[in-house]
Amino acid sequence: MEDFRRLQQRLMQATLVVSAVAVPVAAIGFDGHVACSLLVGALAGVLYLRLLSRSVARLGGASRQVGRFQLVVPIILIVSAARFSQLDLLPAFVGFLLYKPALILQTVLDG
Repeated sequence: MEDFRRLQQRLMQATLVVSAVAVPVAAIGFDGHVACSLLVGALAGVLYLRLLSRSVARLGGASRQVGRFQLVVPIILIVSAARFSQLDLLPAFVGFLLYKPALILQTVLDG
């Protein structure tokens, strides 16, 4: 279980690093509005990853399956982007998916 906690912490750090690089790049390459949407999406991705890791950590004890509560996070993000004009859908969704490159980066560094 300790190995899982270390992996979880490294994955969260890698996601934050990838997000911290992507948001300023988006601000320079596009504009502040896109960077802000990317940041909101990245924060939603971090929340999703945290909820997913907590759900996975509970496996084997009282729980036999991964919870589905974390699936609410992308739904709220998409609904928010559709409802609020200050949030662009595509950059927010790309920001949400920034945990994926962090996962790949972590896999490469561990391998």
